Amino acid sequence: MTDRFDPAVADRRWQRRWAEAGSFHADSNSAKPKAYVLEMFPYPSGRIHMGHVRNYTMGDVLARFRRMQGFEVLHPMGWDAFGMPAENAAMEKKVHPGSWTRQNIATMREQLQRIGFALDWSRELATCEPDYYGHEQALFLDLMEAGLVMRKESEVNWDPVDMTVLANEQVIDGKGWRSGAPVERKKLSQWFLKITDFTEELLDGLDGLDQWPDKVRLMQRNWIGKSQGLQFCFRLAMSMPGGTCDIDVFTTRPDTIFGASFVAISPGHPIAEALAAERPEVAEFIARAQAGGTSAAEIETAEKLGLDTGLEVIHPFDPDWRLPVWIANFVLMEYGTGALYGVPGHDVRDYEFATKYKLPIRRVVATASDGASAPIIEPETDPGVAVNSQFLDGMTSEQARAEVIRRAETAGWGQGKTQYRLRDWGVSRQRYWGTPIPVIHCDACGPVGVPRDQLPVVLPEDVSFDIPGNPLDRHPNWTKVNCPQCGGLARRETDTLDTFVDSSWYFIRFASQPDNQPFDRAEAEKWLPVGQYIGGVEHAILHLLYARFWTMALERMGKISVKEPFKGLFTQGMVTHETYETPDGRWLNPDEVEVREGDVLIERATGAEVRRGRVEKMSKSKKNTVDPEPILDRYGADAVRWFMLSDSPPERDLEWSESGIEGAARFVQRVWRLVRSPAGNEGKDLTLLKKVHRTVAAVGEAIEGLQFNKSVAALYELTSGIEKSKPSATRDEAIRTLLLLIAPGAPHLAEEAWAARGESGMIADAAWPSFDPAMLVDDEVTIAVQVNGKLRETMTAPRGLAREDAEARALALPKVQSQLAGGTPRKVIVVLDRLVNIVA
Repeated sequence: MTDRFDPAVADRRWQRRWAEAGSFHADSNSAKPKAYVLEMFPYPSGRIHMGHVRNYTMGDVLARFRRMQGFEVLHPMGWDAFGMPAENAAMEKKVHPGSWTRQNIATMREQLQRIGFALDWSRELATCEPDYYGHEQALFLDLMEAGLVMRKESEVNWDPVDMTVLANEQVIDGKGWRSGAPVERKKLSQWFLKITDFTEELLDGLDGLDQWPDKVRLMQRNWIGKSQGLQFCFRLAMSMPGGTCDIDVFTTRPDTIFGASFVAISPGHPIAEALAAERPEVAEFIARAQAGGTSAAEIETAEKLGLDTGLEVIHPFDPDWRLPVWIANFVLMEYGTGALYGVPGHDVRDYEFATKYKLPIRRVVATASDGASAPIIEPETDPGVAVNSQFLDGMTSEQARAEVIRRAETAGWGQGKTQYRLRDWGVSRQRYWGTPIPVIHCDACGPVGVPRDQLPVVLPEDVSFDIPGNPLDRHPNWTKVNCPQCGGLARRETDTLDTFVDSSWYFIRFASQPDNQPFDRAEAEKWLPVGQYIGGVEHAILHLLYARFWTMALERMGKISVKEPFKGLFTQGMVTHETYETPDGRWLNPDEVEVREGDVLIERATGAEVRRGRVEKMSKSKKNTVDPEPILDRYGADAVRWFMLSDSPPERDLEWSESGIEGAARFVQRVWRLVRSPAGNEGKDLTLLKKVHRTVAAVGEAIEGLQFNKSVAALYELTSGIEKSKPSATRDEAIRTLLLLIAPGAPHLAEEAWAARGESGMIADAAWPSFDPAMLVDDEVTIAVQVNGKLRETMTAPRGLAREDAEARALALPKVQSQLAGGTPRKVIVVLDRLVNIVA
């Protein structure tokens, strides 16, 4: 054996051995119990970062642990490979999105393999390849046939420069994230998946996900947003062109109906559009109101804009009470009915609007501290007692809510209703690099699904990104097809699917990959649901909700019997690092900064002093990322993996530090020195033996609970115990057990040491060690001995030692004898197994 463990040699040796042996290939036909461990697959942006390393190390430890426990483990890897960054690269670097993406995949695959993850690379997939998205197109057609796909007009964020729809997250301060152009709200015909058909199932299913974080389940509940209230119509006080006579609204606070001071309608409401056709000032206001994003956050923070239409509605409880009708930019057609009534005294948004436009603000709810006549200084949103509300006065908010609904239903002008915040999933994207929607548009037949024998509909390679917009719209041949129904000239759909669709079923394709269908039900069900899913909490809502919907839809269509895709969910913390900024506002990479005497930071290139910024999530924008490659070159894969596991609870953020990775590297060498040290083959060390059994129990329990830092702490204690022990047969067995316990986290070191000891086979195939429960019980205890309440000595005694014996042992101690000075104690207090207090 060499004096030091050499990761440069050992890492590649064992990675090659695992690959040659097919160690991590999952066998669907194995008789072993199945375990499916999956981390959220990465976007191939170019290079992996430390966030990837932490995420995949956690999953890898669990996967290796399950293999050693005797499970057949599925632990696959793939690439979420469609999306806008590839098109941006095409425009900026004059490369094809496909070649850019595939080159990135090759680079990142090699990086991941360097870290020694126990992945089944035979199941690797990339969502940008036709052998994946062709099956996705087939599933889309299945959804169409099941009535779960529809096409309708929808208001979207439109970038007029890039000529594309933007996701809400891509609208920053009302402007396109890339072009910087003011974003417009625009109506486009879009494809939707009917996720709202599964609203109650999605809610009810959360109750059974007891291995998910509570915060994630709550986030999904809030996103679905089940609420109960009143839907009713305000009658217009005058007629409108086209015969429109009322405005439908929905409210969750019908108890505040006597506090209404205005009705607001969306710029996209039919009444607003009818007025705009006749009145230029209305058309001009609507154009101004539609600037900016469509997200709830964007609308909430935007300046409230309104236009008085001159129309009035009649209050449903008072025919002489008129409310003005305004067009407001904070009302969206996609939410509720596209109209609402404003109660400024008890709603923050309505208060802002009413204050700006000098509309009445009435108190209709009083709390213990405010009476009916108390002025409204700021909106009071809490429930209380109804005041200034005619027949509702004196009722609690809950009673008043029920009474208004009862009267509305009795009179026939309203109906109690359950409503949801969740909206159908718009999946159309006006861009090239995505899954082509398998639909053909025919003037005679309308939208027609592409015949299945013509799948996949493959993206054309000969496209140009010189002009903004979707290159598919401009392609001279790709769009031209014959209608599958009538044979006439028709046109392909040029929208592509939202990339969230790609990640909504990839975990099923990992489990089963036949050529002729998306998956084989019987094979997929051997693995599903995913036993443990690991990823960032930023995906708590959209990705996880869409994946749940997709699985439920497949179950409803009879494609699969599983309704929930992920049994266990773990959301890991981020990897953070200090930020470094120059006086002129430039961010610097850590390797561009030098630390000099007095902890002064200097920019290497210029010698100028650098400001140390906050510790933040590693990001390319702040340039505080750490490239794993040079770290792997210097310290090896196991030191990197061990640091990711050791320094912080896995659900919390982990700050990257040189001292942390150096400490992990030192531990690797400590273990290697133990393996090289004399172990001995005779004699028994009962103390060490107990420590071994306790460590096996503690590490197993910690990994089961994904508390990797606790498993590392237990292994540090065992390592120290072995180092302090004398050569014996117990020490030899302790070293062997230590290697088995570190194998999931430091597999290259474990394999190299296992082989050096002459053990048979690879440690990757070895069984997880067992422990004797009897060894976990302490036979001896340490008892504190006090004289007059002050600690004077401790003594080791058998557990359960009788009171008289404990007293006798304590009194015989030299320090106690010295304190007593030959005298007789007045009193002796014994607390079993814990304390003897002698009162002199």
